[in-house]
Amino acid sequence: MFPEYRDLITQLKTTHPRFHSLFDKHNDLDHEILRLQAQGGNSLNDKIATLKKEKLRLKDELYRILREESQARA
Repeated sequence: MFPEYRDLITQLKTTHPRFHSLFDKHNDLDHEILRLQAQGGNSLNDKIATLKKEKLRLKDELYRILREESQARA
């Protein structure tokens, strides 16, 4: 995720509590989605779709923070 910000991500995970929390939640959702997909079954499709939307929302917020921090450090 965001290879162009790899160094900044490493820094923010230790210095920016909000970023760290969002990053962890994003990873947790990723693991949960993979787990549910492995279970299969149509009954899980709605739950997986909801989790994917939340994961995307978190990714958007992470990207916003990355852009702001990158500009502030430039």
